[in-house]
Amino acid sequence: MLIIGIAGGTGCGKTTVVNQILNELPEGEVGVISQDSYYKDTTHLTYEERTNINFDHPRSIDFDLLVNHLKELKGNNPIHQPVYSFVKHNRTGDTILTHPRKVMIVEGILILTNRELRDMFDIKIFVHADTDERLIRRLKRDIKERGRDLDEVLTRYQKTLKPMHEQFIEPMKEYADIIIPNNKYNTVAVDMVRTIINNKL
Repeated sequence: MLIIGIAGGTGCGKTTVVNQILNELPEGEVGVISQDSYYKDTTHLTYEERTNINFDHPRSIDFDLLVNHLKELKGNNPIHQPVYSFVKHNRTGDTILTHPRKVMIVEGILILTNRELRDMFDIKIFVHADTDERLIRRLKRDIKERGRDLDEVLTRYQKTLKPMHEQFIEPMKEYADIIIPNNKYNTVAVDMVRTIINNKL
């Protein structure tokens, strides 16, 4: 099994890059795991307490479960990925049955911050986008898809998102095998990754 980690700041376009890679690969050969499914269970907290969690800090992620799940997949066993609700700031209780594939892509802003997880990646990719571009994308997404208002998104950006990006995410570039600039469509880098995957398949 080839495991590819795709990291980068919020709104950098990781999902777009993942979709571009998947676009021309055989269906059923490649699986995707999102770090967003692995935020820690916060059932024991009230909704108010959950809204105060710093979700951009590595300690908000259940890395033990994520590493365990990847090990299971490598051992050719299916896993039950948690389902996370950004509206409720908690897991929903549902799971998604995920089967092993020849290639597994793991994507998320903090996946390169955990050494054990990082060591499991055969290829580490960092998607880079301009700060202003990332903020605009984040604003649009959080207001449209996650029911946030403008003030809430900007406050979170200033208080946690930007400082956490500078402290934890940007420095992870040094571990990347490939850095993909994503201010515009980058065909060369994406084709390169796709070629590596095709060779594995």
